[in-house]
Amino acid sequence: MKRILWIVAMVMIVVSVNAQNKSALNTIIENGEIRVGMSGNQPPYSMTSLTGEMIGYEVDLAMLLAHGMGVELKLVQMPFGELLPSLEAGKIDVIMSGMTITPERNMNALFVGPYMVSGKTIMTKASNLEALDEEAEINQAAVTLVALQGSTSEDFVKRILPDAQLTLAKDYDEAVSLVINGGVQAMVADAEICMVSILRNPDKGLVALNQPLTIEPIGMALPANDYLLENMVRNYFSSLQMVGALDLLEIKWFENGSWLIQIK
Repeated sequence: MKRILWIVAMVMIVVSVNAQNKSALNTIIENGEIRVGMSGNQPPYSMTSLTGEMIGYEVDLAMLLAHGMGVELKLVQMPFGELLPSLEAGKIDVIMSGMTITPERNMNALFVGPYMVSGKTIMTKASNLEALDEEAEINQAAVTLVALQGSTSEDFVKRILPDAQLTLAKDYDEAVSLVINGGVQAMVADAEICMVSILRNPDKGLVALNQPLTIEPIGMALPANDYLLENMVRNYFSSLQMVGALDLLEIKWFENGSWLIQIK
């Protein structure tokens, strides 16, 4: 009886280890779908069109990935701050949400990329620009800023501009509204987000700094230690780069503004 119990215990350990080592790639193939987490409110990376569909640079990338894998694409929309915890909990397979590759994030997730390089900038009203043109002028208690909760913009303000008063927004619609309505003086965000926000509100007197304050690589986050999925996705991106697909998507979403008519 002791021997039987020992064998059962060993089998359970082996099954447990195998389950822990199972790649998300196996789950994706078995289920016939890949769950891509994104905020859905970070134009031009991802946003909701007037018809209720998700569109954007990373939405197109996700579609190409799913097509290349021969599976269905399931876009899982959630607040930016919930993306990494959801990835760690297995609620989504990957993250594509304008996410900067940082050492802190890389300790808990694998990253493939970058497929885009961005940088932080300041968006404000034209009447405030002269007073917020340099870090020294921004880093004071009289200055009020807003940043996306859980983003590297939040980290940037806390690290570089600790004396400024920081408000955290759940999404960019809320953040931009705070700037427009005078709730804060400026928004700290990726340059692309700021430029699109200015284009979407042409009559609100919004402007941004000419030069980004940082250089930030944007990539896809995958489960930690999942090297099978990482290898497949890395090969996928290399193929897209070789055939010029990434260049075409960059022109479509970052240089050609015709897609703006599809959103509010």
